[in-house]
Amino acid sequence: MTAIDGSTRFGRARDDVSGAVDSDLRADVRYLGNLLGRVLRETGGDDLLRDVESLRQAVIDAYEGTDEDGATRAEAVVATFSAERAEEVARAFTSYFHLVNLAEEHHRVRVLRARGDDGGQPGDSFPATFVELVEQVGADEAAARLEGLRFHPVLTAHPTEARRRAVTTGVRRITDLIDERDRTKNATARAENERRLLEEIATLLRTSPLRTTRPTPLDEVRTAMSVFDQTLFEIVPQVYRLLDDRLQGDDAGRAPVQAPAFVRFGTWIGGDRDGNPHVTADVTRQAAEIAAEHILLGLTRAATRIGSALTLDADHTPGDAGLTALVAAQESLDPDVAERIGIRAPTETHRRALLFIAARIDATRRDDQPLAYRGPEELLADLHVVQASLTAAGALRAANGELQNLVWQVETFGFHLAELEIRQHSQVHRTALAEIRAGGDRSEMTEEVLAVFRTVADLQRRYGVRSASRYIVSFTQSAEDLANVHELAVAALGSVEAAPVLDVIPLFETFADLHASVDILEEAVRTEPFQRRLAATGRRLEVMLGYSDSSKDVGPVSANLALYDAQARIASWATAHEVELTLFHGRGGSLGRGGGPANEAVLAQPPGSIDGRLKLTEQGEVIFAQYGDQDIAARHLEQMASATLFASSPSNEARTRAAAERFADLAQQLDDVSRAAFYDLVKADGFAPWFARVTPMEELGLLPLGSRPARRGLSVESLEDLRAIPWVFSWTQARINLAGWYGLGSALEAVGDLDLLRTAAAEWPLFAALVKNVEMSLAKTDVQIARRYLALADRGDLGQKVLDEMDRTRSWVLRISGAEDVLEDRPVLARAVRLRSPYVDALSHLQLRALRAIRSSGSSDTTDADHRLLLLTVNGIAAGLQNTG
Repeated sequence: MTAIDGSTRFGRARDDVSGAVDSDLRADVRYLGNLLGRVLRETGGDDLLRDVESLRQAVIDAYEGTDEDGATRAEAVVATFSAERAEEVARAFTSYFHLVNLAEEHHRVRVLRARGDDGGQPGDSFPATFVELVEQVGADEAAARLEGLRFHPVLTAHPTEARRRAVTTGVRRITDLIDERDRTKNATARAENERRLLEEIATLLRTSPLRTTRPTPLDEVRTAMSVFDQTLFEIVPQVYRLLDDRLQGDDAGRAPVQAPAFVRFGTWIGGDRDGNPHVTADVTRQAAEIAAEHILLGLTRAATRIGSALTLDADHTPGDAGLTALVAAQESLDPDVAERIGIRAPTETHRRALLFIAARIDATRRDDQPLAYRGPEELLADLHVVQASLTAAGALRAANGELQNLVWQVETFGFHLAELEIRQHSQVHRTALAEIRAGGDRSEMTEEVLAVFRTVADLQRRYGVRSASRYIVSFTQSAEDLANVHELAVAALGSVEAAPVLDVIPLFETFADLHASVDILEEAVRTEPFQRRLAATGRRLEVMLGYSDSSKDVGPVSANLALYDAQARIASWATAHEVELTLFHGRGGSLGRGGGPANEAVLAQPPGSIDGRLKLTEQGEVIFAQYGDQDIAARHLEQMASATLFASSPSNEARTRAAAERFADLAQQLDDVSRAAFYDLVKADGFAPWFARVTPMEELGLLPLGSRPARRGLSVESLEDLRAIPWVFSWTQARINLAGWYGLGSALEAVGDLDLLRTAAAEWPLFAALVKNVEMSLAKTDVQIARRYLALADRGDLGQKVLDEMDRTRSWVLRISGAEDVLEDRPVLARAVRLRSPYVDALSHLQLRALRAIRSSGSSDTTDADHRLLLLTVNGIAAGLQNTG
C-alpha cells in the first residue's frame, strides 16, 4: 500500500514485527504490496491512498502500543469515510490479505523444494517413520503395518470458504505469475511479468468479493473437482513414488513397488443432506456422475499418454502368453477399435494393449457397452497383465514406472474419484419410518428419503460398491437409529437382496452421545444387518466422532477430553469384539472445531484408536490450503500418513497410555471446572440474543458461503439449533475466538499447581496439543477490538466474564510455557500472525462501523450500504485470519 508521500508501505510493518521474517518472503510481500499501491493510485488517486494510509498507521500504532489512543483514532478515521470510501478501503485491505496469503503459500513451496530429503522426525516424514518402526517392531511387522496403512480425507462443503470462486481463481493466476517471476532472469520477460501482475491485481481489486447468489450443491461439487483435476490426480502417485523410492533405494523403479496405494478420498459434497434441503436424490446422482466423468477422463488421458510412449518393439520386448490372450480378447471385443490401434502400433504389442485399455476406459465414461469395463477391478486386472508381460520381457522400468503410477491412480480413485457418502439426521429417518409403518399416503420428505436409497443402488451398479456405500447417521442416540437405515433401504428397494450395500456409520456428536457411544455400538452389532455386514467386510466397522457440536455443547476443554475418552472406550470395545475399527474424525478448519496441527493431534490419540487407519473431514478453506498446490498437498499427505503409521508404534502408544493414567485426576479436574465455567456463560439468562448482538452471527446467515442454511430452524433465542460453524465463525469475526479457549483459564487456575501443569505439557500429548491450539487461538484475539464488539450490547456482566476469562487463560498458558508472549516457541507462525493482525484490525473497525449502524437503525435491508460493508469485511477478516468456521 502506498503512503501519502508515494513510498510503498503496505506490508511493511515495524522491524520488530517483520524484521526476522525470511528475506525472500519479506521481499515478495513488499513487492506485491508495492504493486497493490500502484493499482490503488491508478484506481482512486491520492485521496484513496491518504485514507488507507491514515487507517493503516492508526491500527499499527494501536497494535504495537506506541499510541494508547490508536484504536480510538482508527475509529475516528473510519467514521469520516463515506459509504463508498469505506467499501474501497475494505477492498484494499482484503486484496492485501489475498496477496500476503499467496506469498506465504509460494514461500512455503519454495522452502519445501529447497529442503529436499532432510530425514525429518518419526510421525512427520516417511523415511524417519519407517526406520523407527522397523527398529521397534522389526522389518516384517513394519512392512505389514505399511500394507494396512490408510489415510482417508473426506472433502465437505461446510460453508467455511469465504472467498468467491472468481477470487480464488484470480489469486491462483497471480501465484503462477510470482512462480514464473522466480524462474525469469531476462529483463524484458520480467517487465512483461510485472505488467501482467499489475493487470491481475487490478482485476482482483475490482472483483466483488461477494457472491451474488448462494452456491448450489452442484456448484460446490464442481469447485471440489478443480482440486482433484489440478492437484490430487497427479500428486497422489507422486506421493506413493516418494515412499517407494525411500523404501527401495537403488532398486526403485526396477523392482515391483513396495508402497501401497494408502490414500482413499471421500466426499460429502452432494451427499450431505443433514439440514440442507437442496441436496436431493437427483443432486446426489449428478454429483456422482460429475465425479466419475472427471476421473474417467483423467484415466483415459493418462492411459493414452503412457500407451503412446510405450514404443517397445516386439522383437526386443515380446509379449508373454498373458498379453497375447489379452490382445486377442480385445480384438474380439471390438475389431474396429483394435484395427485402428493396430495400424498405429503394428509391432508394439504392449502399446497396442494399453491404447485399447484407454479406449475401454473412455467407453466406460460414455457407458458404451459392451466395450465399457464393468468395474475398476477389471481394469486393474488388464493393467497387471501388461505389467507382468513387461517384467517377463525384462522391461522392468517400463513395468514399474509410469504404468505403475496409473495402477496407483486406479487403486486410489476407482471409477468414482471420491467415495460419495450420504449423511442424514436420525430424526428424519424416524419420521419417514413412522409414515411407512402407518401405511397410507407418504409425504414428499419420506419419498425423497426412499429415493436416496434407490439412487445409491443405481450408483453402485454403475460405478461399483465403493462409489457410494457409506451412510452416516447424524445425532445417533440409539442402536435403533442405525437399524432404521437398513429398514428404509429395504422399504425403498423391496427386499434385502435388492437393497444397496451399506456401511451404516453412527455419528456421535453431543457430550451425552459420546458417553453413550459404546452402549449404542454394543446393541447395534447384535442386529442382523450389522452382523451380516461385519461378516462380509472381515469385521470392519467405522464410527464417526463430531468435534463441532461437542465443543459448542460443553466447551473446548471438556469436548477434547470427552472425545479422547470416547475414542479410548470405543477402541477397547472394538478390540474385545475383534472388530477392525476406523474412527472418523469430524475435524473442522478452525481451532474451535478440532483444527490445528493435524499430525500432532493424530499422535496424541488414545492407544489402539488409530491402528494405521485415519479418516477425517477436510473442509472449507482447509481444502484449498492443504490441496490447492501440488507441493503442499504432497507434504500434507506424507505428514498425515507418517503420523497415522507412527501413532500405533509401541513407543507412541506407551507414551500416551502412561500419560492418560498419570494425569487422569488432572483431566477430571480440567473437565469439571472448564465445563462449569462454560455453562456459567452460555446458560446465563439472555446469552443467546446477547451473542447474536455482539457478533455478526445473524448477518453471517446473509452471506452466501455455501448451499446449507446456517441454522436448522429455531430462532436466535436458542443455541441448540445453531450449527457449530456460525458459532465459531461469529466469535472469530469478533476477534474473540471464544470457541477455541473459553473455560481453560478457570480450569488451570483451579488446579493451581504450576509444576504439575508444566509436567503435563511436557509429557501428556493431549494436553500439549490442547494448549498449543489455545495459544494459536489467543494469538488471533485482540482485547481492544473485542471490547468494542462486546460493547454492542448492554450486558457488561457477560462481556466482563469473557474478558476476564480471556485474560486468565492467556496468563496461565504463558505461565505454563514460561514465555512472555503466545507462540514464542513458534517464531515463524508468531511473526505471520503479528504481521497480519494490525491490518485485520483495520477491517474490524470497518465491520464495527457497519454493525453499529445496523444495530442502531434496525435495518434488515441486505442491499443497503451498511450490510454490504459488513459482508465485505467478513471476507477480508476471514482472509486475514485464515480461520473461519
